[in-house]
Amino acid sequence: MKLSRRSFIASVAAAGLPTKVSAALPRPVAFVNVNVVPMDGPHVLRGQTVLIRDGVVAALGRGIVPPAEAQSIDGHGRLWVSPGLADMHNHCDTRHDMAVMLAKGITTTLNMGEARNSYVGRLRLAIERGDTPGPRAFAALAVDGTSEYGHLILKTAEDVRAALRLASTNRYDFLKVYNNLAPEVFHTLAREAPIAGLPLVGHGVAKVGLARQLAAGQRMVAHAEEFFYTYFPQPPENDPLAAPEPSAIDGAVELIVRHGAFVVADLLTYARIAEQWGQPEAVQRFLESPSAGYVAPSVRAAWPLANYAKRHGSLSRRLEFLHAFVRAMSAAGVPLLSGTDAPDIPGLAPGFALHDHLRYLTRAGLTPFDALATATRNAGGFIAATKPGGVPFGTISTGARADLLLTASNPLEDLRTLETPLGVLAGGRWYDAASLAQLLASVKGIYGQASAPARPLDSARAAGRSHLIGTVNARDVHIDPCLGDPSATRALISMRSPARG
Repeated sequence: MKLSRRSFIASVAAAGLPTKVSAALPRPVAFVNVNVVPMDGPHVLRGQTVLIRDGVVAALGRGIVPPAEAQSIDGHGRLWVSPGLADMHNHCDTRHDMAVMLAKGITTTLNMGEARNSYVGRLRLAIERGDTPGPRAFAALAVDGTSEYGHLILKTAEDVRAALRLASTNRYDFLKVYNNLAPEVFHTLAREAPIAGLPLVGHGVAKVGLARQLAAGQRMVAHAEEFFYTYFPQPPENDPLAAPEPSAIDGAVELIVRHGAFVVADLLTYARIAEQWGQPEAVQRFLESPSAGYVAPSVRAAWPLANYAKRHGSLSRRLEFLHAFVRAMSAAGVPLLSGTDAPDIPGLAPGFALHDHLRYLTRAGLTPFDALATATRNAGGFIAATKPGGVPFGTISTGARADLLLTASNPLEDLRTLETPLGVLAGGRWYDAASLAQLLASVKGIYGQASAPARPLDSARAAGRSHLIGTVNARDVHIDPCLGDPSATRALISMRSPARG
């Protein structure tokens, strides 16, 4: 059934989420007497006015007088403004995911495969129009050479061309290559996907290897640990979880720098996997954590089914190696990106995981500025390099997209302040603290109701039925992400690649 724009907005409201209907961008916004973290370098600008018009930064400096019609937000010299955050590798694709991400300060997201069609074709447009709250969303179409991981299968050059036409027609932004592509298929993609406006991102391809993939033009490696599988020497058979020798790091860094590639430094993702490796009780802890209340019940139900807890051994040596690898890449100037793989990996909740990840990067040795850059300026640099011609973002400067966070303190001194923004400006639209709290409360309430024991049907609904409908466990039911209609449900237990999303 085709939904009109008005019906779509009404369905969002019926699901309990706040809506914002705006055919045009709202009036100008002015942050007055705020301290700015521009992220063009590790410095701050105190006592600034930031004027926003038509969704971009129109002016930045002292002594700027906002127009009378502007919505003025006074920082009283105490509050801080920094760029909105970007999660550049996740599998979040529902309206509820988008609401939580926005409430946690994420204003840009990249879904890295298997997003439902309603997200790619409809929800993203609704967010762009301002019909529903959420971050600006990019999407990658995942392709592989076999059915092992459930992705779209490409076997021939004609398959490649058909996939490129399909991806272009449906407004995908990237092609994500996966583990089992045949070499000739990968190289056809490498030649033709950029011409179609679909840069290559993704995994190491087993029969090609990252050295040849980057040389052929792959722009981003989706996980730092991909280098374990298709670049570094493989571990001995009698010690399959051994880490490579530290001396191998320099060659990998030189390769990345030479080709100007971006790498998702997903240390927290690997740490979460290591934490539950052979440890079923870890998954139970994740399910009991406060952030799990913001994970869809269907996804929470799938977390215990992931096979990490059934594994043997320890990933500690590999995790320690990844710490060193990420530090070396950062020191060499590799543009690292933040990505979480949420919510597919048990223990990683949409929105919340990115903040855990930024703090984890500092534990691994990055400075707060370098950690924050992975989710701001580097993300903007990645989009500028791969999708040129758009409005820049990731720093605060004249002409940049108005994706901004208002916080109580300087994030370069304490990244935790970003977890509870006092307000979010997303594409020029302002959401104050009360609006953000309402988004979180709405999602938690909806998920809480879905997880509650099923109640008997009332007599009116049950009238005329000749059989008793059994109790349904709501954790196994997913409400359509756009319709928000409990009557339009479908069973869903999402299981992706157990180790590499």
